Amino acid sequence: MFCRGRGGRVARLRQKGVCLKVLRRYCAGKDKRGSRSSMHGLSIRPAQSEDLPHLVALFASDQLGGHGDTTDPAVFPAYEAAFAAIDASGEETLYVAEREGRVVGTFQLGIRRSLPHRGTIKAVLEAVQVAPDLRGGGIGAQMVRFAIEEARRAGANAISLTSNAARTDAHRFYERLGFTRSHAGFKLFLE
Repeated sequence: MFCRGRGGRVARLRQKGVCLKVLRRYCAGKDKRGSRSSMHGLSIRPAQSEDLPHLVALFASDQLGGHGDTTDPAVFPAYEAAFAAIDASGEETLYVAEREGRVVGTFQLGIRRSLPHRGTIKAVLEAVQVAPDLRGGGIGAQMVRFAIEEARRAGANAISLTSNAARTDAHRFYERLGFTRSHAGFKLFLE
C-alpha cells in the first residue's frame, strides 16, 4: 500500500476505478499524522472518533441551520452511529480543521462516480462549519480550498454544494471562492 494510514480509503477509491496515478497524487504530501498543514497553524485531517464531541458542539452552535443538533448525551449514540457509517462508507470523508490542538472547523466531502458525463467522478461538499468565535478569519476558506484540492486529487471534474437559502453571507463566501449558482435545490422531509 503506498498511502500509509489511508489504505482502506485508497482501496475503496481504487475499486471505484480511480487510477493509480490519481491515488498516488492523493497520497502525496501527507505528514506522519495523515494531515495536510495550511497557513496560520491550521491543519486539516480526516476526523477520528475522539473528535466527535467537538464536531457535535460545532453543529449544535449553528442556530441558522435548523438541523436540531444538540450536545445532549442522550442523543450522542445517534451521532456515533452516523460517524461510523460515514467512516466506513468509502465515498464520504468527514474532516476536521485544528489550530493549536483545538477543533475549529469541519466539513464532509463525498467523492462518487456518476453515470452522466461519461461516468465522471464528482465531489459533494457539505456540513461546512467553523467555530462561531473564529468565523470571518479565513478558516472556512482554507477548508473549502482543501476540499477542492482533495476532489482534484481523487479525479473529480466538479465539486458542488448546497447552502441554506437563508445563508446569504455563505452564498457570497462560496461565490468568492469560485462557486457559481447553477441549480435550484429541492427538499422533501420524510419524517
